[in-house]
Amino acid sequence: MGPPTTEPIGLQLTRTAKAISRAFDEALGEVGGTLPTWLILVSLKGQQHGAQRDIAAAVGVEGPTLTHHLNRLEDQGLVRRSRDPGNRRVQRVVLTQAGEAAFFRMLGAVQAFNRRLQAGLSERQLTALEQALGRLRDNVLPTG
Repeated sequence: MGPPTTEPIGLQLTRTAKAISRAFDEALGEVGGTLPTWLILVSLKGQQHGAQRDIAAAVGVEGPTLTHHLNRLEDQGLVRRSRDPGNRRVQRVVLTQAGEAAFFRMLGAVQAFNRRLQAGLSERQLTALEQALGRLRDNVLPTG
């Protein structure tokens, strides 16, 4: 029997990220959420009256993709859009009462998922993991 073969770290990380992402999607789905919805609600909760372009930047999507998500959230009664009185070309987005309730439902699911994800890891291990993930991210970001 030869030495154990080790998958390259990139492959291990990719498989782990996919498994975690699927589990996170399922956790959000159990409370009626999705990752795009969660990211948008978090962005709005953090800045109260967000301009659409600021939300798109915070969420990391292009304007047309955000518009699609906002249309859906508005149809569900979770957000309300209006024109900025100072600049009619700017759309402002705010959470509705239903959006606030959805945010807190999803927040509970996110916190429970985070506890599940971190189970069995010490503070020291979590700190080391954060540092290692930061290094891996820095290693692949373009320089210059």
